[in-house]
Amino acid sequence: MLVEFTPEQIMFRDAVRDFCAREITREYVRECDRERRPPREVYDKLGKMGWLGINIAEEHGGSGGGAVEVAILLEELGRSFLDLAFWVFRAVTWGGLAIGRDGQDDLKRAVLPKIADGTTTVCFSLTEPEAGSDAAAISLTATEDGDDFILNGQKVFTSGFKASDLDVVACRTATGEKKHHGITLFVVDTDAPGVTYTAMETLGHWPLGTAHVFFDDVRVSKSRMLGTLHNGWNDNAVYLRYERLCLSAARTGASKAALADSIEYAQQRSQFDQPISKFQAVSHRLAEMQMKTEISEALVYRYAALLDRDEATVRDAAILKLYACEAYKEVADDGLQVLGGYGYTMEYDLQRHYRESRLGVIGAGTSDVQRNIIARTMGL
Repeated sequence: MLVEFTPEQIMFRDAVRDFCAREITREYVRECDRERRPPREVYDKLGKMGWLGINIAEEHGGSGGGAVEVAILLEELGRSFLDLAFWVFRAVTWGGLAIGRDGQDDLKRAVLPKIADGTTTVCFSLTEPEAGSDAAAISLTATEDGDDFILNGQKVFTSGFKASDLDVVACRTATGEKKHHGITLFVVDTDAPGVTYTAMETLGHWPLGTAHVFFDDVRVSKSRMLGTLHNGWNDNAVYLRYERLCLSAARTGASKAALADSIEYAQQRSQFDQPISKFQAVSHRLAEMQMKTEISEALVYRYAALLDRDEATVRDAAILKLYACEAYKEVADDGLQVLGGYGYTMEYDLQRHYRESRLGVIGAGTSDVQRNIIARTMGL
């Protein structure tokens, strides 16, 4: 299915592209990476541009855009700075979609305008020490107490927590024969009494990082519940299908950046009296990288169009996530190989792509889990 941008979407893409070229320099990205510092300055500017509210309803300060617009924004940001794109992805997924779709009216009025202008940031806590790929095995409890729920337990791999004001937390509110029943999501202030965290050292994604978060008698108002009590698993499935689009679009942009750096180096680096791009082994590697990047892009916008028509399936989401993440990992790996020894130094950005691409095939549903999902939809 060929997706053609409207004139308005082309204008939006060009505006984001111009913004990135002007505001996100290569040295700025490297500085944030070295210092493990969130790109707050650029994030604030995105809020002033109105782009953090891309999928938030106009009545709550957003522009009411669709999935294609979200994909355009995240692909362009991912091409310049993947961690920045991931910060924005959390705003559109856990803010614009989750709170916008299932938050109570008072919650929407209170937080969505602030998410749209960048003054409030948001992250998501699902994974626990004993609940990874088996996400329904979560055990962090939310116990009803009058007009509140009291949360106790812990989460791991809550990415972006240190830079977030709100955390959408998946909790266990009931137990029964089916563990998928009895899950409820709450919006929790990251500085609420009883919330503490420890930063986790990781291979990549240093500017925003990830965290081990502890909840000790954390009181949350019932007005902060998303959706209906005990039905969070079904609601979360909708959010995660949207997440597949966001992460894949951002990584496709990053794949384009890794490819562009590899081509530039291959054309400039000379060995045996000619640019290394003239050697078949190198040119074929670059051709493979080009093919994988273009396929990722096609899958991203195919899926975005399906989402906008409410026709996207679980299999569509799994195929997109699987291919885009594997492609970025392979492009980054091949690109580092093209650069040879220089790719292994911190002087070039391929080392960052190599480090950060590895997460895609693990986080937010491993590649093996995506293959399982695809196989089940085939009746296997």
